[in-house]
Amino acid sequence: RGSRAVSRADAGRYLCRATNKHGSAIRSVLVTVEYEPSIGETGCPAQRLWVEGTPAELGCAASGNPPPRVACAKLGDGQDPPAPASPNVTRAHAGTYQCRATNPHGSALRNVTVAVEYSPSAVSLRVLPSANVSRGASFSVECRAEGLPAPTYGWALPPAPNLRFAADNRSVAVAAAAAANRGLYTCTATNRHGRRAGSVVVRVDESWLALAASLGSLGAVTAVGLAAAGGYYLKTTACKKGEYNVRDAEGSSEAACLHRQRHDRGEIYGI
Repeated sequence: RGSRAVSRADAGRYLCRATNKHGSAIRSVLVTVEYEPSIGETGCPAQRLWVEGTPAELGCAASGNPPPRVACAKLGDGQDPPAPASPNVTRAHAGTYQCRATNPHGSALRNVTVAVEYSPSAVSLRVLPSANVSRGASFSVECRAEGLPAPTYGWALPPAPNLRFAADNRSVAVAAAAAANRGLYTCTATNRHGRRAGSVVVRVDESWLALAASLGSLGAVTAVGLAAAGGYYLKTTACKKGEYNVRDAEGSSEAACLHRQRHDRGEIYGI
């Protein structure tokens, strides 16, 4: 009697009874209500978390009658996410997927954001300004790594009193480098999925000490050479300047610097 819009609540079993003065008849009728799909948070959470290396499957349940078909594709590439039998999750699977539920009465859309967690990787160390450090200079070693959740950092390095670590432990600064600061610096990045380490060798150049030592040796040799040269100079110039006692000169090495001339009155030595 009359008409109204059908709702999902109208579905169910109905009992129909026909009656007249001679009796009645009863019949049971099952009513099914068909309707377009819908996708809710319960059957299709908007945020998903996958772990790299595990099977990838994006399940999304939808309501509708007849039961809808649901397909999800990553926005931007038009590809379905891999089935469990296909390659496992990689970081490339992270992104936003659009799930579509379809039946003969219509369709419904829902976006799902997938984050992919993974163990630390690509650990790199950088020494600033250089891994070859002059003694007395300052330098720092920085550690970087990829990972989700964000990794924490730990260090194994030559023990020294002049080390200062950053608040996030991603770097270590060294002031007034000394011999104790040279060696292997190892940084380990860790999160709940694993750990990864990287290393770098720092060299503290003390060649200026060797240069100073060599300069000192050179100075000593130079001094000896200068002394010898000075003596030679004095000897040679002594042959040209000054006065000699002829008798002393005659019996000494300086006599070689003198020349004799014989005259009638005897031997005469001249400068």
